[in-house]
Amino acid sequence: MDRIARMQRIWDTICDIPAGSVASYGQIAEIAGIPRGARQVGHALRQLPDGQDVPWHRVLQVSGRIAFAKGSAAYKEQSKRLMMEDVTVIAGRVDMRKYRWQPDLDELLWKPSAAWDEE
Repeated sequence: MDRIARMQRIWDTICDIPAGSVASYGQIAEIAGIPRGARQVGHALRQLPDGQDVPWHRVLQVSGRIAFAKGSAAYKEQSKRLMMEDVTVIAGRVDMRKYRWQPDLDELLWKPSAAWDEE
């Protein structure tokens, strides 16, 4: 799989995270079919073209911590967006036991972004 296709798979997977839920970088990589690809998820998010409607704010470190520097504009924006979706953020951290996206097999198989599997 080439770099562009891998990034598109990552972005599509992130788009599947429902509002009010979050996922870790590693979880996104695993679901996108890129085992041990957490860093690739971070890279794909940094390469996200302007104007794309990808809910990047729903992706966190495995511990539930926001990856941006505390107090930065991106940190504040991510916190704000999560709170607007009723996700509680305390000291830059989200309770992954409560808010972690846990898709079932049907959701993974029949999700809208499954279209890339048919190409």
